[in-house]
Amino acid sequence: MGNQQANFLTAIDVGSAKTCAVIAEIGDNGLRYRGHGIAESRGSRKGVIADMEKAASAIQTAVEQAEDSAGAAIEHALLGVAGSHVRGVNSHGGISFGARAREITREEIRMAVDKARAVPLPADREILHLLPQEFILDGQSGVHDPLGMMATRLEVRVHMVTASSSATQNVVTAVNRAGVHVDDTVFEALACADATLRADERELGVCLADIGAGSTDIVVFLEGAVAHTAVIPLGGDHFTSDLSVGMCTPVNEAEKIKKLYGNAVATLLPEGNEVEVPSVGDRPSRLLSQRLVGEILEPRARELFEMMRENLRHHGMLERCGAGVVLSGGASRLPGLLDVADSVLRKPLRLSWPMPLAKMPVTLAEPEYATVLGMVFYGHRARMARGYQDDGWSSRLKSLFAMKEA
Repeated sequence: MGNQQANFLTAIDVGSAKTCAVIAEIGDNGLRYRGHGIAESRGSRKGVIADMEKAASAIQTAVEQAEDSAGAAIEHALLGVAGSHVRGVNSHGGISFGARAREITREEIRMAVDKARAVPLPADREILHLLPQEFILDGQSGVHDPLGMMATRLEVRVHMVTASSSATQNVVTAVNRAGVHVDDTVFEALACADATLRADERELGVCLADIGAGSTDIVVFLEGAVAHTAVIPLGGDHFTSDLSVGMCTPVNEAEKIKKLYGNAVATLLPEGNEVEVPSVGDRPSRLLSQRLVGEILEPRARELFEMMRENLRHHGMLERCGAGVVLSGGASRLPGLLDVADSVLRKPLRLSWPMPLAKMPVTLAEPEYATVLGMVFYGHRARMARGYQDDGWSSRLKSLFAMKEA
């Protein structure tokens, strides 16, 4: 079993709406789907564990389903981290070698990186990712891999994704309680990018918005490197909650109405249509205008993209996204959402469907599974980098940046 385990890669996404586990097998021809399991999330809200027992139980259900469909046991997994406690910060550091230029080795690169990461962080924060943006040799910027080059000074620009240590540890503990050891953690938007973004978009400048149930995770790529990450504390659950309050109906009924009759643009809904809306308590159902559904959803959609626009603008990113904005995640499927995004952001937009794994059932090729599939691709890439199996030095360099805060 041990040898077979080594060829398996499992990703677990503990979302606010659903918990999902996907098992892939690493073969000579790359990754192949082996199994998956999905359970309704319980005990977690907005990426944070609220009830440990319920969360562990949901994870266990998803894991057992995945094990059954794969015909294999899960012992280790890669875990996604998300939620409004995640924050990104850019940093810069460097080292000087004196008057004479010298050849740059891995040790010098590591020292420069250590300088860049030496940013004072609050007590409860840890570095999830240390991502290289560029190296600067004697004032010359834009170097991707300085190994073997000559310089008197080496500087590096990095993007650090930080998270609340306790929030992250709680998700890890919940997975451990479900009988699975967490090998590594990954910021979910970063993983989602692996399943949804194209190389040319990353080069030109692109913003990925992964709209989940509890929050919207964003990551911006410029010239192929991560330039900005953030979390907007709005997601699909907020749309549902607005409907529940506005139409005075239970949350689970509001979710059904959203999926069946919803549109983020009220005027796209027919005026004469009526929708049967269950009441709370023992009161009878009522017939309400379908357009009312849109009138409740539209302001929330506008708020989401206005918050996103302000975040990107504040960090000088909006005008640099030449390839525009890519929407992913389950909540991105709300009809009319692209129209609202277009009117607020004024950028090229597309909805993304994830890149499929070989032999994967077509039911998984949906925006809501982009993150967990991206985690499988991300995990495979990280494994390749650690094993130095790629051509050239770039993967070896990346493995340097996979370091965690000790």
